[in-house]
Amino acid sequence: MTGSPTLERVLRDDLCAGCGLCAAVSDGGIVMTVERPGYNRPRITGEVSEAAEAVIAQSCPGSMMAPWRDDLPPSPYWGPSEAILTGHACDEAVRYAGSSGGALTALLLFALESGMVDRIVQINADPEFPTRNRVVISRTADEVIAAAGSRYAASSPLASIIEELEKGGRFAVVGKPCDISALRQLARSDPRVDAHVPLKLSFFCGGIPSHAGADRILAEMGLEDTPLAEFRYRGNGWPGLAVARTVDGRSAQMSYARSWGDHLSKEVQFRCKICPDAVGGAADIACADAWYGGESGYPQFKEQDGRSLIMVRSTLARTFLDKAVAAGRMRVKTLAEEEIILMQPAQARRKRLVKARFAAMRLAGRRPPVARGLLIDEASRLARLGEKLRNFAGTFRRMISTTP
Repeated sequence: MTGSPTLERVLRDDLCAGCGLCAAVSDGGIVMTVERPGYNRPRITGEVSEAAEAVIAQSCPGSMMAPWRDDLPPSPYWGPSEAILTGHACDEAVRYAGSSGGALTALLLFALESGMVDRIVQINADPEFPTRNRVVISRTADEVIAAAGSRYAASSPLASIIEELEKGGRFAVVGKPCDISALRQLARSDPRVDAHVPLKLSFFCGGIPSHAGADRILAEMGLEDTPLAEFRYRGNGWPGLAVARTVDGRSAQMSYARSWGDHLSKEVQFRCKICPDAVGGAADIACADAWYGGESGYPQFKEQDGRSLIMVRSTLARTFLDKAVAAGRMRVKTLAEEEIILMQPAQARRKRLVKARFAAMRLAGRRPPVARGLLIDEASRLARLGEKLRNFAGTFRRMISTTP
């Protein structure tokens, strides 16, 4: 076949997450490109086989999401859990470098030192364009720590996943929830995934901003169109500052509340706004900011020692985490599930409104991703009628205004 009907529909309906899986399985028939205002998008450049199309239809998170496992009691908001914890890296340098408590970094370091994996597929800043991302393969502790900290820009960690599987060995993958969903779905048709990727880690995702988000930050800093030596979105503290350093030695910084709240969040792609699993429910372990709530219960963003929320989603993952704790890599304590909504209210709100947003898409002639097993109906019942109606109307207006 010459194209991919699934990919064409996903792009038409503005449902691409930019994960890169389609490019990986297409044997060169699809490549990832950057399209305005700065999202990673696939482009069909050659033949796409029927076998590749079948994998794309089953795995693309714009087409179908991986269901949550059903052997653990799942929460409509937070997904399945073997354990719900808060904690942080014991190494203070790792805790400081991470966006919250350094939990993901500490787990990756332990996975390497214990021999569970020999390398890690993750995202780091592109040295040529520091506001953008690139896929890196980390084999040492220094390389893992260098990639610590959130990267609020487009990334395609699965674009080379077939190449990594062909290399053999055992490796971990760190990705957005949609990336891990795609990887889980790929495992259904490619047994090498579970044979070679024993650890699939994710995080609670607020959505992927375009490159225009970082451009807005730089403009406010007075560094627009200035060559950069470094750009950090977060980290080096909790929540950490957005920090830009120029080639000529200047620097500027901005608070997380301002960089995310006033700039980056305004540039989040549409697919993220209707995401039925932004909490990494398909991952082995998903981490997030364990924000401290103020009197209103809404998270407070003042600088303090980092603390991670840690969702452990299988018995095997719990064994791995317990070993990391015993080895002195992490310190954890149990958290009651009802506390999560105080730390992550925006995630709860998005999930309970997914059904209303999906309904608006269908009415406008768009097809939302298949999301069986993600408790969308159960989450919707937790929403007030008024907020569902407002979100239905808002999504419908957007669909009509952007009709292809």
